[in-house]
Amino acid sequence: MDFLFVGIGLAMLVAGGEVLVRGGVGLAQRLGLPSAVIGATVLGFGTSTPELVTSLRAAFDGAPGIAIGNVVGSNIANILLILGCAALISPMALRGVAPVSDVIGLLLATAAGVLILLLGEAGRLAGALLLMGLVAYLWVVLRTDRPAPAEGDLPVEAARMPLWRGFALALVGIAVLVFGASLLVGGATRIAQELGVSEAVIGLTLVAVGTSLPELATSVVAALRGQGAMSLGNILGSNIFNVAGILGLTALSHPLVVPPDIGLVDGGVLAVSALVLVGLIALGRIGRGAALALLAGYAGYIGWLAASA
Repeated sequence: MDFLFVGIGLAMLVAGGEVLVRGGVGLAQRLGLPSAVIGATVLGFGTSTPELVTSLRAAFDGAPGIAIGNVVGSNIANILLILGCAALISPMALRGVAPVSDVIGLLLATAAGVLILLLGEAGRLAGALLLMGLVAYLWVVLRTDRPAPAEGDLPVEAARMPLWRGFALALVGIAVLVFGASLLVGGATRIAQELGVSEAVIGLTLVAVGTSLPELATSVVAALRGQGAMSLGNILGSNIFNVAGILGLTALSHPLVVPPDIGLVDGGVLAVSALVLVGLIALGRIGRGAALALLAGYAGYIGWLAASA
């Protein structure tokens, strides 16, 4: 039954995130926000709402391993697994498509995440500083000229959506996310207890990959369309928001102690994966060989987690 609850919870997180993004985009457009702003905020961070709700729920349920492991594991999976899958489907030309602010934001967010793992805790002060960093990043993003998202990248009929419908969809999406996160965290915690596996390992793997399904779907669809820039932007925005927004808000709401099962190796993989992505951006291309290397790196990391569990 717990595996069923986890499956239902994951499905509700994906569905709730999609509904919330549709409603949010509809509201933003009806309120007259520019499409470039919508692309940089609502769409960029909307796919990370499952991680946000899951980590908050886990923190208040006394499961810091799932709360922190979800953020760390999602960022690792976004680069090694999701970007690897997308580039394997369609090699990406990346020269000139990633703003410098996004690359710097990724490096700073990753450094902050690794520092928290080394310090062993994330209190309210750390959470406040992370959220201030997110506000600074958004300020830079909104002041930077960016190409507007293509019409096909926005949810269907968002521009013609009545204001009441956008508001209703946003509320429904939030409700589905909250209930789905409750099922997922509860089921994952009981599975960890029954199998004798730590909550941290479950958070780094099952929960992290599950809550990253919206990013996976977005990146794979973008790759099939030949839109490598969209895949990359989705990954960069999600990884920045995961640390600065999700970990920041979670720590501010409920201070976290990093469990001993999340340590130097996880922080090292988090840092190396970000540096590898920056290197690939500098090279201007992710071919199928690099994609296979990313996937092999993720397989090796999961293998290490399984062996050390």
